[in-house]
Amino acid sequence: MYRTALRNVLAHKGRLLMTVLAVLLGTAFVAGTLVFSDTMGRAMRDSYSTSFSDVSVLVSAEGADEGPVDHDAPRPEKGALTQATVEQLAALPGAERARGVVSGFTGVADKKGSLIGEAWSARGANFAPDASGADSRYPMADGRGPRTAGEVALNRQAADKAGYHVGDTVRVAGNGAARDAVLTGVFTTDDPQVTSGGTLVLMDTATAQRELLEPGRYSSVALTAKAGTSEAQLLDQARAKAPTEGVELKTGQQLKDEQTKMVADSVSGMKTMLLVFAGISLFVGIFIIVNTFTMLIAQRLKELALLRAVGASRGQVTKSVLVEALAIGLVASVGGLLAGIGIGAGLQSLLHAFNEGLPTGSLVIAPVTVVGTLVTGVVVTVLSALLPAVRASRIPPVAAMSSGEQPGTQRGLLIRNSIGVLLAGSGLGLILAGANGSGSDAQHKLEFGAPLTLIGVFVLLPLLSRPVIALVGPVLAKVFGTPGKLARLNAVRNPRRTASTAAALTIGLTLVTALTVIGNSVTSAVTSMVGDTMKADYVVGMADGRELSPELTGLVAKADGVKAVSQVDNVWWDIEGVGGNRAIEGYDAAAFDQLVNLTMKSGSTAALGQDQVLVSEEFATKHQLAVGSALKATAAKGAPVALTVGGVFETTSGVSPIVAPNRLIEANDPQPLVQQILVKGTDGPTAALKQSLTDATGRNPVMEVRTLQDMVDEFSRIISTMLNLMYGLLGMAVVVAVLGVVNTLAMSVFERKREIGMLRAIGLERRGIKRMIRLESVVISVFGALVGVLLGCFLAWAATRVLASELKGLTTVIPYGSVLLFLGLAALVGMVAALWPARRASRLDILTSIKTD
Repeated sequence: MYRTALRNVLAHKGRLLMTVLAVLLGTAFVAGTLVFSDTMGRAMRDSYSTSFSDVSVLVSAEGADEGPVDHDAPRPEKGALTQATVEQLAALPGAERARGVVSGFTGVADKKGSLIGEAWSARGANFAPDASGADSRYPMADGRGPRTAGEVALNRQAADKAGYHVGDTVRVAGNGAARDAVLTGVFTTDDPQVTSGGTLVLMDTATAQRELLEPGRYSSVALTAKAGTSEAQLLDQARAKAPTEGVELKTGQQLKDEQTKMVADSVSGMKTMLLVFAGISLFVGIFIIVNTFTMLIAQRLKELALLRAVGASRGQVTKSVLVEALAIGLVASVGGLLAGIGIGAGLQSLLHAFNEGLPTGSLVIAPVTVVGTLVTGVVVTVLSALLPAVRASRIPPVAAMSSGEQPGTQRGLLIRNSIGVLLAGSGLGLILAGANGSGSDAQHKLEFGAPLTLIGVFVLLPLLSRPVIALVGPVLAKVFGTPGKLARLNAVRNPRRTASTAAALTIGLTLVTALTVIGNSVTSAVTSMVGDTMKADYVVGMADGRELSPELTGLVAKADGVKAVSQVDNVWWDIEGVGGNRAIEGYDAAAFDQLVNLTMKSGSTAALGQDQVLVSEEFATKHQLAVGSALKATAAKGAPVALTVGGVFETTSGVSPIVAPNRLIEANDPQPLVQQILVKGTDGPTAALKQSLTDATGRNPVMEVRTLQDMVDEFSRIISTMLNLMYGLLGMAVVVAVLGVVNTLAMSVFERKREIGMLRAIGLERRGIKRMIRLESVVISVFGALVGVLLGCFLAWAATRVLASELKGLTTVIPYGSVLLFLGLAALVGMVAALWPARRASRLDILTSIKTD
C-alpha cells in the first residue's frame, strides 16, 4: 500500500504541482518570518550589548527626556539632579567616577534646511571632557569638542550624510526656535541609537542644560563602580544619597535586561504579525489540498475499488492517501524552508537598503525554524487530506466500479448545512451583541464572533452557491450563448468543489474589504472631526508630537500676517465628584472664537473671558452639570481651583470635554503641556503667512506649519501606508487562491475529458470551449469575492460600531469604488487563472477524449 501511495504521487505529480506550490508558499512565509526575526533579533542584541558597558548604576530624573507625549496621559513630575547631586554621588565609597548626563531632543538640518534622519531618532547631549579635553564616550575623528554656546559636534554618519565638515555652520533645533552653530568636531560612537541611523548633536554642558532641560540640571548621573564593588552595593550607596522623589535608580544589569526585553518585544510583535499572515496563506492552502485530493480520489474510484476488492481494508486505503499527503507535505515543506531562507535574506537586505544604519549580521537559521517549518507544512497537508482520505475508505467496491463520481448524500449535506447555520448564527449573534455594546466586552464578542461567522459561511458556501450563481445564469446565456449557459451549469454541478475553490478568494476579500472600509471610515471621521471644530488657518507643532517651547507662542504671535493666535494648554486636574485626573484644554479667551468652532447648547464661549469653563454635553449630562454649576478641582501641584461652568457645547472629539481659558490654567499650573499653536491669518492661509510662521520658528526643520488639509492628507497617508502593507501581506494568500482556481480547473478539465470531447463532436468550437472554461472560472471567482466583500463590509460595520465609543462621530463609510474594483479584480483573477486550463481543454483530441472512461 505504501508503494502504491508513492507511485500515485509520481503518477499524478503534474496534477499535484499547484498543491505543492500552495504549501511551499505558505511554509516559505513561515520560514522567512522566523529567519528574518531571529537574524534581526540577534543583530539588535549584539548592537545594544555595548550600551551600558561603562555604567554600573544610573540615577535618572523621571520625565527629564520625555520624547513624544501622550496627549491623554498626565505628565510625570520631573526630578531634580544638580551638580551638587553629581558631586555627592561621586564621593560614594564604591564609586570610581560619576558623570552628569544631559540628554534630550535635538534635530539638525542639512544644507537644504531639511531634517537629517528621522525626528524620533534625533538627540542632543552634553560633551563632558576630562582633564585631557576628551570625552571617552565620544572620541573625535576630526576636530574637537564644543566649548561655548555657539559650537556643536556631530556624529560621523550624520555629518557625512549632510556633507558637513569642521568649520561649517549648521542649524540645530530643539522644541523652539532653531539656531546656527559652528561645527567644531565630528565624532564616532557605538551608541546603537546613533549607529542605526539617528543623529546626535553634542553641546557644552551649560548650553545643553539650557537648551534641553534647565540651567544646572542633569537628565541622569552615570556611576562607575570601583574594583571590588558590586553593582548592587553601589546601588544601595547611591540610594542613600540620591534625591528621594522624582528619580529612578537602576543597575547596569537591570538596564541591559530591560533593553534585551525591549528588543525581544519589538521583534516578537513583528514576528507575530507576519506569522498571522503566513497562517492565513496556509489556511487558504487547506482548501486547495482538500479540493485536490477530493478530485484525485474521484478520478481513481476504480483503482480504489480494485484495492478494496483484492483485500485492502478501509484503514489501508485511508493510510495510503495520507502517505501521499505526507510525501507532498514533506517535499513542499523542504522547498518552503529553502525559499524561506532566501526570503529572510531578502527582507534583511531590503531593510538595510532603506536604512543603512540598522544593525545587521549573518543569517540565523535556528533548529526551531527548520523543525517548525517542516512540521507545519506536513501537518497542514496531512490534516487537510484527512477528510478526503476517510471518504475514499468508505467507497463500497461495487459502487466504485460503476462509472461516474459518487455524489454526496443528502444526509451529509443536511448535517453540513446544520453545522454551518449553527456556527454562522452563533457568530452573528456575538457580532451583533458586540456592535450594540461598548468597551472591552464588546471588543471580545467581536473577536470571537468574527471567526465563528467566517467559518460558518465557509461551511454554508455550497448551499449559497446554487442560488447566487443562478442569478447570473440568464445574463451569461444571453451575452455568451451556449458557452455561458454551460459555464453556469458546470459551476453549480458540484457545489462542494465550487465552494472550496471560491472559499480561498472569500478569505482574502473578506479581510481586504474589512480593512479598507474601516480605514475609509476612520479617515472620514477624523476629517469631519478636525474640519468641524477647527477655524484656524494653520497649526504649528513638532513633527514628532513633542512639547513646544514656552517662548514659541510669543514668536509666532509677532509673525507678519497673524490675526489671532493661541497655544493649546493641556493639563490633568483632579475634579471632585468626577474621579481621577481629567484632561482639560486651554485656549486664549480673546482668540477662541476665531480659532475654534463649537456648537453651544447653552451659555456662551464668552464665558472663557470671565475665567469660566465650557463642558461637553455628554460630560454635563453624565455629571449633572449646567451653566452656573460649580466644580472643585485640584491642580497638578496640589493647589485648589474653583471652576464655574459657563457653557455647554455639543460633544465632539475635536476638543477636550472640558475647555478652559489659558489664563486660568497657567495661574494654577505654570508649565502646562503645549503641543500645538493655532494661528489665524489676516488674509487666510496664504503662502506668505506660512513662510512668516516658518521664519518665526527660526526655520526649525522639525517644526511643521500645517493647514487643515495638510493634517487630513497626512492622516490619509498613514492609513494608506498601513493598508498597503496589509494588502502586500495578504497578497500571498491571494496568490495561493489563484493557484487553487488553476488547480481545480485543470483537474476538472482532466475529469471531464469525455464531456468536452462530446461537446466538440457535436459542434462546439475550440473558442467556445475556452470561453466556457474561462466563464466558469470567472463565475466561481466572483462568487467567492462577492461573499467576501459582503462579509467584510458587515464585519467592518460591527468594528466601527465598537470603535465609535472611542472616536466620536465614527460611522461606517463604504468606498463603493474600491468594492467594485475588488470584484473586478476577482473577475480578472478568474480570467487569468483559466488561461492554461482553457487552452488545455480546447486542444483535447476529440476521439481520444470520447474513448476515455
